[in-house]
Amino acid sequence: MWALVESDNVTQVYTRPKGLTIGEVNYPSNIFMLWSSSELEAIGIYEVVINNTNYKDQEYYINTNQTFAFASGTVTASYGTATAKPLDDTTVDGVTTKGIRPSKLVAVDDLAYSLLLPSDWMVVKATETGGSVASDWTTYRSAVRTAAASMVTKINAVANVDALAALYVYNDATPPVRPLGEFPDVPSS
Repeated sequence: MWALVESDNVTQVYTRPKGLTIGEVNYPSNIFMLWSSSELEAIGIYEVVINNTNYKDQEYYINTNQTFAFASGTVTASYGTATAKPLDDTTVDGVTTKGIRPSKLVAVDDLAYSLLLPSDWMVVKATETGGSVASDWTTYRSAVRTAAASMVTKINAVANVDALAALYVYNDATPPVRPLGEFPDVPSS
């Protein structure tokens, strides 16, 4: 990303190379790739440095648009203060804004369902024929339900968006783990 600086102010931002006119001179788009930084700066074009200090995960936060500033020969694009998305569904004047927590709860339920679905036939067959399901599969299915219930409890217990996001952060252990926990592995038999 580049910016045109005129009179120490950013007047234009270019997200991709494009032909441009500065003063009465037309420049082709390839100057962005062929010219050195100093050659571009000589005509007022500076590469933009991104400052992500205030940028937060878009899954949990609404980030501001970038603002551009020129100082000490550098153009910097910065974000303002991010706003947390609503944790729970909220309704104002009849308009409902979806919260993050309900979608995370649905995701847990959907994943548990998808993990159990391939072995449902075993349970149906055992029920219809009076047979049994192999113990490794009943243990697995029980562990999936237990893990899902634990995840739901943890998600419901959080008080804010930061606490919810923290449930999904893996640590540096080997193998890495996260506070939310994991679903069990499928039996090999």
